[in-house]
Amino acid sequence: MTDFLIGRQQILDRHLDTFAYEILFRGKDFDLSLKDGAANATNQVITDTLLEIGLNELVGPHKAFINFTTQNILDKTPLHLPKERIVIEVLESVAIDDNIVANLKELSQLGYTIALDDFVLSPEWLPLLEFADIIKLDVMADGLDGTRQLIEQLKPYKLKLLAEKVETHQEFETLREWGCELFQGFFFSKPNIVEGKRLGVSQTAAIQLLSTVNKADASFAEIGKIISQDVGMSFKLLHYLNSAFFGLPQKIESIQHAIACLGLVEIKRWVNILALSSMSGKPSSVLQNVLIRAKMCELIARELKDDQEHYFLIGMLSGLDSLLDMPATKVLEQLPLTEDVDDAILKYRGNAGEALQFCIAYERWEPGLSTFRDINPERIANIYLESIDWWATRILPFLAA
Repeated sequence: MTDFLIGRQQILDRHLDTFAYEILFRGKDFDLSLKDGAANATNQVITDTLLEIGLNELVGPHKAFINFTTQNILDKTPLHLPKERIVIEVLESVAIDDNIVANLKELSQLGYTIALDDFVLSPEWLPLLEFADIIKLDVMADGLDGTRQLIEQLKPYKLKLLAEKVETHQEFETLREWGCELFQGFFFSKPNIVEGKRLGVSQTAAIQLLSTVNKADASFAEIGKIISQDVGMSFKLLHYLNSAFFGLPQKIESIQHAIACLGLVEIKRWVNILALSSMSGKPSSVLQNVLIRAKMCELIARELKDDQEHYFLIGMLSGLDSLLDMPATKVLEQLPLTEDVDDAILKYRGNAGEALQFCIAYERWEPGLSTFRDINPERIANIYLESIDWWATRILPFLAA
């Protein structure tokens, strides 16, 4: 297989629930600045997504936004893809002419969803507005004033507006008020800090649980006692451990029984996740990103033959600021963490800190991304996909219990 990196970025609705994912691709054999290179890159995304990986594994039940070039549209490449699962994203670099308009209109009539990327209102693009479904507005490039002006100009058309590169919660709230229905950017993974905000009772209890679980001398009895005092958490943990996934020889009857069967390391992991899910009122998209990041850190540690649990914990705790809407320093000072854990999360120091920094860069698809240490790109791509699969098959059922 050709070495490639594949990623995805969430597209959220007005309630910050996942609407779709944009599929992202990088491969060393393609020059995306060239016409043929960009078209081949899209074809490679399709091949890797559908044949090598599987669309369901990458995006679950959601739609996949896939970038299509001029040549892809002329070749009617989208016809190879299921219309109910993809969105044809027409790049701003596409040269609009009668053939392009005719092909896109035909695809629309066949039931495909059409999105216009980084849209600028210009005469050649006007015919597409008659049948396009989604317009992507580049908030960073146009600024809020320019974006608002474009929104007003697009009101006569029956379109969904997707604001991309949204960086703050204030921008999200403003754009939602102006009529945008879909959103893409890192605003949802950053804390919306309100000065003087007090922790609610459930959050306080969850932080107490996190503190206990992550003590060096944490005991079975101590962990079991805290969980047993919360009916909801006890139910979730026991329901999950009794699932067929674990294939345990007997049913779990108590928290203490669960610990005895699975061991302290595994129980500590699930309790950490349980505490995270209990302490935040944020949409599941935030927790999803944090836990996929944590799993990716763990799998990188395995490749480096380093401490997997240590890397997982650092990846997981790196998202506490977003989950609790508190500065990371204030959250971490409430937990009995060693200095190297704090430094890894706050300053990206040490091997685990560098791995965390890489994983954050990967999920944000930052420029210059290739690989980490001597791990080859194909393995990095597989690590990311394994982390997504872990979330979908192991964690989501656990949290939904």
